[in-house]
Amino acid sequence: MPADARPVLVLQGGGALGAYQVGAFEALCACHFAPQWVAGISIGAINAALIAGNTLEDRHRRLDEFWEKVSSQAAWPAWPFFAAHGSETAVNEWNAGVILLAGVPGFFKPRFPPLPFQPADDLTRLSYYDTSPLRETLEEMVDFDLINSKAGVRISVGAVNVATGEQVYFDNKGDMPTVIGPEHIMASAALPPGFPAIKIGHDYFWDGGLISNTPLDHVLKHKGSDSLVVFQLDLFSAKGVLPTSLGEIAEREKDIRFASRSEINTMKNRKLYNSGQLPPRTRHGAAGDTPAAAPEGNVTVIHLTYHSALPEVASRDYNFSPTVIDEHRSAGRRDVERLVRHGNDIKPPQGDETMVVYELTPDDKHPLKRM
Repeated sequence: MPADARPVLVLQGGGALGAYQVGAFEALCACHFAPQWVAGISIGAINAALIAGNTLEDRHRRLDEFWEKVSSQAAWPAWPFFAAHGSETAVNEWNAGVILLAGVPGFFKPRFPPLPFQPADDLTRLSYYDTSPLRETLEEMVDFDLINSKAGVRISVGAVNVATGEQVYFDNKGDMPTVIGPEHIMASAALPPGFPAIKIGHDYFWDGGLISNTPLDHVLKHKGSDSLVVFQLDLFSAKGVLPTSLGEIAEREKDIRFASRSEINTMKNRKLYNSGQLPPRTRHGAAGDTPAAAPEGNVTVIHLTYHSALPEVASRDYNFSPTVIDEHRSAGRRDVERLVRHGNDIKPPQGDETMVVYELTPDDKHPLKRM
């Protein structure tokens, strides 16, 4: 990779699947990776805050604390019948059911009184769950003074304005920097109707994944003239097999919906970069000037997507049981270790190219695909 390229981490939303990003990040850091910019949606925004809001020495400890905390409730044993005679799928469904009933420590809890008895005119209380535990967790585990300092890592988190339907990004170092607080991270993870809208100023916000679950577009539009090496860690795969049951239909539908056309958008950006048809922000010159033919810096995107090794179903994004979370983290580490073994095959843009994309595939015979 070019020595002058800024390392960037792009984190998709996906609830409990976000543990995959933690395992991948740990393995990347073992290779001396230190992101200068972290962009996230939903659980990706929470992971981004834990990374950007802690020093190099404390990041892994805080990530460990968070994921150990959120998986502790689902540590209850499954019914002995499931454990002895049931399938792994049944056990996973039992653990997910525990989460639906009891919530996730440090993240969300069932609303009391229940939703039908909440004030109809208060959008911040119209939800099945109360996310005030997440605010307490973020205040405890994230140093927002560090995030908002000049020395802080750049962080961008996406949300949706409930009234306008527009996607917005809270960015601590953008053209109009936002002073990031817990509410901005919570807004990015406020998926209705489970979670309530978050009020910031006079506006209300929901989960950014409602429009786009992958924040790569924001990074490319606002990168300026820098060269970037982007590690894009996705949690849902748009590609899959035909479902054969109602459970698999629900799983496949969720994959397609939350993959948010990630691969298509990435390839669209690659074509734009290499054709010179770029948005003005990414070109030379000030607004109104004639743009140059190409951006000053080039972009290398390394795309990793979580692929389950477990018999998971549609509940996998809210199954926070310790066994499942450990497997997600292990999958992230394994994928980065596979990537490292083939790292010499990754080359920055050559000749007239200004953006290249590499995808890590599940195929051991052809693990790295140049898109």
